[in-house]
Amino acid sequence: MKKVGLFFGTFNPIHNGHLKVANYFVKKVELDEVWLVVSPQSPFKKKESLVENNQRLAMVDLALKDFPKLKVCDDEINLSKPSYTINTLLHLKNKFHDYDFVIILGQDILSYFHEWKNYKDILKNYKIYVYPRGQSCLTPDEFKEHRNIHLFSAPEIEISSSKVRNMILNGEVPDSLLPTMVKNYIVINKLFQ
Repeated sequence: MKKVGLFFGTFNPIHNGHLKVANYFVKKVELDEVWLVVSPQSPFKKKESLVENNQRLAMVDLALKDFPKLKVCDDEINLSKPSYTINTLLHLKNKFHDYDFVIILGQDILSYFHEWKNYKDILKNYKIYVYPRGQSCLTPDEFKEHRNIHLFSAPEIEISSSKVRNMILNGEVPDSLLPTMVKNYIVINKLFQ
């Protein structure tokens, strides 16, 4: 059975922090692959300068070119809205019945995970692999000892897509934060300006 990590995000845009985390899980945690699940607008985030779905998919695809165990997944974008993780998980389980899926989340998300639709069903049926997101992220008590929640010392993502967007808006091209092909795609298509 293939073991696949699902790393959800709007990836608006994908940056090197995302790649570090995804590669950590595929190399150190015995996952066969990590799929970067490109999400439409999150129900938990304010409307942001979200570029078109096809552009975000293209940027993720470009970023993963050199990483054969990392894949882009467009299934969530094609499901009915609003997009709830539980619906995506059920859809993927139906489509790939012989795969064992685990969810990869930032520690910051655990603080409001109890607000997710059917979060208890997710916890009951899926392992959740958590990576650190800053000193101030506290894990709620109900999740600290949960048998399906596993905290890993993955690299901490110190950058955010919103920081990258703000830099671009201010005329900076953050070379060190973006994969080269993604940076070129953003410049050519004049995104986030």
